[in-house]
Amino acid sequence: MNAVAQLEKIAEILKLDDEMLSRLKVPERFIEVNFPVEMDDGSVKIFKGFRSQHNSARGPYKGGLRFSPEVSESEVKALSMWMSWKCSVANIPYGGGKGGVIVNTKELSEAEIERLSRAFIHSIHEVIGPDKDIPAPDMYTNPQIMAWMVDEYSKDVGENTPAVITGKPIDKGGSEGRTAATGQGGVYILEALAEKKRMKAEETKVAVQGIGNVGYYFAKLAAELGFKIVALSDSRGAVYSQNGLDVEAVKKHKSDTGSIGGFSGEGVEEISNEDLLKLEVDVLVPAAVENVITKGNADGIKADFIIELANGPVTPEADEILHKNGVLFVPDILANSGGVTVSYFEWVQNKKEEKWSEEEVLSKLKDQIVPAFNDTMDMMDELKSDMRTAAYAIAVRRIVDEMRQY
Repeated sequence: MNAVAQLEKIAEILKLDDEMLSRLKVPERFIEVNFPVEMDDGSVKIFKGFRSQHNSARGPYKGGLRFSPEVSESEVKALSMWMSWKCSVANIPYGGGKGGVIVNTKELSEAEIERLSRAFIHSIHEVIGPDKDIPAPDMYTNPQIMAWMVDEYSKDVGENTPAVITGKPIDKGGSEGRTAATGQGGVYILEALAEKKRMKAEETKVAVQGIGNVGYYFAKLAAELGFKIVALSDSRGAVYSQNGLDVEAVKKHKSDTGSIGGFSGEGVEEISNEDLLKLEVDVLVPAAVENVITKGNADGIKADFIIELANGPVTPEADEILHKNGVLFVPDILANSGGVTVSYFEWVQNKKEEKWSEEEVLSKLKDQIVPAFNDTMDMMDELKSDMRTAAYAIAVRRIVDEMRQY
């Protein structure tokens, strides 16, 4: 379901009038820029970039900047809307933003990427700022790129302004705990779910699809709490053991060999990613790519619960099948909101000129994400709906309540 179709569904549930729906369907501001970058050979190339600022009713715009050949106007508009809902359901005081540049960074040198980063932020510096719009890293951007952008913005405005961007390196004002934040937030959701459903950690079997940053930290931290991680995967395949896997050993094997395949141990067998999705486990955690659970395989899902750490891992058609089959799925806008929540903490630290310890950051994350989970469960019961519908209903209603005040 695209962003507008999802909004229309929620608008019907909340009985929003046409005027309010029309306002929510489009960004408050959309910026398109064409800017020059000097290449290493001395030539100058013009690049196109965008920034979509969807809604500021609850606070300044917040959302990533991506560098990709696939960046488009429609993509960043839809993602900025999605960020509005994500910030709102996480109950942090931001609206949604998103941006990017149409570029294949694999074709550029590091020096060219730096000049591109600086030129892009210079071209939009008048419409962003610590109290206006706070970008962050996204696809094919990283903390180093954010550091260059902060430096360029600070030159443009004439003062050091670390709070303009989050996701920075630690020594440039970044926050402790950011690397593990999305995975850690997912584990807090898992704990809250287990408590609500009265599941004991050591008896709870969990399969995690994806052992990138998010999947790895989720699996590692969940295992440390006693949850039984029985399956892990990368893009090439998966490993499974009904007795549980040693997450660190699997990660080391992948680091050493480049693949999860070939990992051996007592009771360990290699399976496909599709097989992983259909395992008889208590909790399934898609933490890799989008659209992995579809109309074609949803009926084969045997897990009781799904925690969506990837963005959009379940298609709308699969949603209906899973809900009908009694599978409870915690939607991505809630389950993976740990990252944007810790980005918010980074912004607060920068604004207050404070530095919090990792322990303090993660404690605050738990205090933020567990109530958001409980609120969504309550809304699900109230609406007699699936959890995704409940999360979107909370998000949209909070924004509409703010919009109606002015």
